[in-house]
Amino acid sequence: MTIEAFKCQMCGHCCQGEGGIVMTQKDQIRLAAHLGISVEKLVSDYTQERGGKLHLTSGKDEYCIFFKEGCGVHPGRPDVCRAWPYFRGNLVDEISWQMVQDYCPGINPNADHAEFVKQGREYLRNEDLLRYDPDTSPNALISED
Repeated sequence: MTIEAFKCQMCGHCCQGEGGIVMTQKDQIRLAAHLGISVEKLVSDYTQERGGKLHLTSGKDEYCIFFKEGCGVHPGRPDVCRAWPYFRGNLVDEISWQMVQDYCPGINPNADHAEFVKQGREYLRNEDLLRYDPDTSPNALISED
């Protein structure tokens, strides 16, 4: 029997932090459609540009602007949110994976790193979340495979 390496606990820890949510064009289209607004309105009202990439803004509480007792846009959320915790750093570095367990209660410490990597890569491939363009994609999703 395979041990599940991750199961979201809806704690919101990954939704906190200033502007780490990079919005690709695909994300912008999906989220705007989910909100029932134009991409232009989404960009003007809910994003800021930094380093040539669009980031969702954070509220005064330093949570994603759409976090309200949980993700308020879950079906329309960006790919980087969909991919958590299977970020490149957690997949390639066992120490990062160990450290993030203190932050994310959904990561199962009973599954070893190799199993986390196996399940993570499979999930990212199945969900079409791997990215290859560092100029437009969230760095956490950039992959060689």
